[in-house]
Amino acid sequence: MSKHRIGIIGGSGLYNIEGFTDQKWVKIKTPFGPPSDELLTGTLAGREVVFLPRHARGHRILPSELNHRANIWAMKKLGVAWIISVSAVGSLQAKYKPCDIVLVDQFLDRTKRDFEHTFFGRGIVGHIAFADPIAEELRQLLLKSACAQKARVHDGGTYVNMEGPAFSTRAESTTNHKLGYDVIGMTNLGEAKCAREAEIAYATMAMITDYDCWKVDEAHVTVEMVVANVTQNAATAKSVIAKVIPQIPVEPSWPCHSALNNAIMTDRKVWPKKTIAELKPLLAKYL
Repeated sequence: MSKHRIGIIGGSGLYNIEGFTDQKWVKIKTPFGPPSDELLTGTLAGREVVFLPRHARGHRILPSELNHRANIWAMKKLGVAWIISVSAVGSLQAKYKPCDIVLVDQFLDRTKRDFEHTFFGRGIVGHIAFADPIAEELRQLLLKSACAQKARVHDGGTYVNMEGPAFSTRAESTTNHKLGYDVIGMTNLGEAKCAREAEIAYATMAMITDYDCWKVDEAHVTVEMVVANVTQNAATAKSVIAKVIPQIPVEPSWPCHSALNNAIMTDRKVWPKKTIAELKPLLAKYL
């Protein structure tokens, strides 16, 4: 069995995937504070898998309270080399209907806390290439798997990452719609940035729960509506993930897996010992 694990970040209902065996909850301490929850390790389709409930079991953490650095650091510490993110999003275009999947390939940052979306600083300066923020190889595997499951899936799109927790105003939503963006959510950009710095291949399954409020002929989004569609989406996501896991390579050899090769500006001789210790899971092969 590969020593490299596959990570899944998503809603609490996702870890009840049929065939997910040897389950064990693991508590990880990180230099950046606690992750969202304990991480669930186990075996699925012959591969070692690590699952993290993004908002904690019982949905107790706001999007803007998510500690992306801690979550990704914990995944890296447990040997994760690929992450499949399953995320609820609102639709910004009529063609994306509730319960569709959009396999996004771009992000637009409308957060206010982007300084928390990097492991660098504290004496080590790094600038990762992020023109293509999604691991295309993993995205294509998800696309094939979703098509094989006869899911309503869309190939590509831009995910607008807003802050939340309130949903958009109609002016904001109409602007995003008119600019041609595809879906809107509150969580994935920070994960994607930290995953790239951690040399983890990351891809998003954006699961449509509702139309954002630009669409005035639709009822206002309600928590009840979102929860009902999240439940339906979780069933689809589980079947897609179960099919894609065996197709992920055993060894991490995609471009994402060497993202730090030419990213660190600071001379190795002056890296602070404390920062090296904090980032050891990320920097081990460069020490």
